[in-house]
Amino acid sequence: MLNKLNKRRGGFTLVEIMIVVAIIALLAAIAVPGFLRARKRSQASKILNDLRMIDAAVDQYAIETNRASGFSVPSTDWVAYLKKGTVLYNTGADLFGNTYGSQTVDQLPKIPTNSFNALSDVAPTSFWSPYGP
Repeated sequence: MLNKLNKRRGGFTLVEIMIVVAIIALLAAIAVPGFLRARKRSQASKILNDLRMIDAAVDQYAIETNRASGFSVPSTDWVAYLKKGTVLYNTGADLFGNTYGSQTVDQLPKIPTNSFNALSDVAPTSFWSPYGP
């Protein structure tokens, strides 16, 4: 009797395996676009945070060097007021390699046009306020 049970025991059928693979593929097709959108949104948040830090660094530079409104601050000067070792400190550029360039005292920094275009599908103009293009 025990030998009969062992002989009848089998693995999964091809149809069962195909159904499981189809379900996994369907779940992946639903999840992957959400993950990609979340990644782009986090990149936009990082750039927005960089713009806030640049604004603070330019203000600190202007206070310490007695610069008036409208004075152009080269990137080598405002970068010195950022935390050492950060990507923004080392490069003066955003995640996509677009430089922020010179900034003006008492004017908000703007997002580089190429970065804005790359992220416009997940971060509309209102997202960048007040640092928009």
